[in-house]
Amino acid sequence: MDNPQAGHPRRWAILGVLVISLIVVVLDNTVLNVALSTISDPERGLGATQSELEWAINSYTLVFAGLLFTAGILADRLGRRITLIAGLVVFGVASLISAYADTPSQLIAARAVMGLGAAAVMPATLSIIANVFDPRERARAIGVWAGAVGLAVAVGPVIGGLLLENFWWGSVFLINVPIVIAGVVLVLVLVPESRDPKPNRIDVLGVLLSIIGLTLLTYGVIKGGEDGFGETAAWSTIATGVLVLAGFVLYQSRIEFPSLDVRLFKNRQFSASVGIVGLVFFAAMGAMFFGAFYLQLVRGYGPLASGALFVPFAVGQMIFAPLSANMVKRFGPKAVSTVGLLLVAAALSTWLLIGAETPIWVVAVAFFVQGVGMANVMPPATEAIMAALPREKAGVGSAVSNTIRQLGGALGVAVLGAVVSSAYRGHLGEAASALPPAAEEAARESVAGAYAVAAQAGPAGAELISQANAAFITAMHYAAVGTTVFALLGTLVAAIWLPGRRRTGTPAPAAADQPDAELVGA
Repeated sequence: MDNPQAGHPRRWAILGVLVISLIVVVLDNTVLNVALSTISDPERGLGATQSELEWAINSYTLVFAGLLFTAGILADRLGRRITLIAGLVVFGVASLISAYADTPSQLIAARAVMGLGAAAVMPATLSIIANVFDPRERARAIGVWAGAVGLAVAVGPVIGGLLLENFWWGSVFLINVPIVIAGVVLVLVLVPESRDPKPNRIDVLGVLLSIIGLTLLTYGVIKGGEDGFGETAAWSTIATGVLVLAGFVLYQSRIEFPSLDVRLFKNRQFSASVGIVGLVFFAAMGAMFFGAFYLQLVRGYGPLASGALFVPFAVGQMIFAPLSANMVKRFGPKAVSTVGLLLVAAALSTWLLIGAETPIWVVAVAFFVQGVGMANVMPPATEAIMAALPREKAGVGSAVSNTIRQLGGALGVAVLGAVVSSAYRGHLGEAASALPPAAEEAARESVAGAYAVAAQAGPAGAELISQANAAFITAMHYAAVGTTVFALLGTLVAAIWLPGRRRTGTPAPAAADQPDAELVGA
């Protein structure tokens, strides 16, 4: 389809297929949140440590973020439909391997391959929408596309809880397979092939440098949480990762077709907007990580009940995200995003007051307020990103924003997970000292390990659980300080650098009709 002004006759059916393809990618991450405790259980799961669980999340995220640009260029060069099909097949096969993984290492590796598949799916779906829809209908189509994310975020934890209540832990990955099969068949039947006649070149070295640098940085942070940041393995790996990333930025600034156009960051409004996206997801995803353990271990809620408690977060986004665009038009990106970030900070600071006996409705309200806040951060940040760029850079701006969002979430899980891990060990009482060396090591590694040991420890188990819960809550409070500080830092950035309300009669940004959407909370 070469005429961009003509809509494809099957465009709405095609959009439905693309939504299915998108939902399976987003659903997986939201389902995984409620499965963390089960996977850490040596009896019901794999006995994964906290650091292994962090890697199960981050191996997916780092590969996804590192390959997002390259996958988009490949889709433009080889064809959007074939790239989408390949991404779905890779994602489905890796999901099957994840479901039947025998060790945490196998799960981590399979999740990395899932990230490869997801990186191919995401840009291909947006490019196909841009190709089959008339520009006049494109905004509505992208609204439906983005709304599917809210649906997946809302139902994912409940679906995960239902599966874990009735089946083994691998079912949360196996559920992807039939959806992928249906998606591939429908793509083959309905979606037309399309290519960019002038695609960019692929920056292989840049992709490798970014993934290596980010992996080293993340590994060093997680290792520091386990062993202490003074250990050589931790600080040297972090330093090496920072040096590799610095080399990546320098290289990207000097080549004609970079995988990440770092020159865009010379625009202060663009940098501020993208920075806000990274900061808010750093805080939010880190809080989701420790929140899952709090609900299922400290409070003793099953997977279904804990999954239901995540739903208010998604509901807050689904209700207020559609309203935020009008708020931005009326008050401007600065005011809306500043208020949104203050709401996020208020919700995250609530975790400082939450203990073992706090009424559970307080947690539900905090999640809802956080969802409302994030619903009023992403649209104005996206508006500011698009307004800061010329029309021909709109797609690149969207891709940079999505990449930073993924990286912010990955580093949030790694850094705040390390804070929880370090503080937990530092505050665990003497109950673990009376255990055999192997059991003591497991109990001190994480609260999940303490629960596993306590189940075999007889009368001493009750005291160990009590001390482990107290240590975890203290560690959670330390991490909550971090999440709140990062949200407040985002608030400061928004208040200083985002644009205010546009004067009446000022023309809309040139990029406004370009395809763009943000995955809120994905």
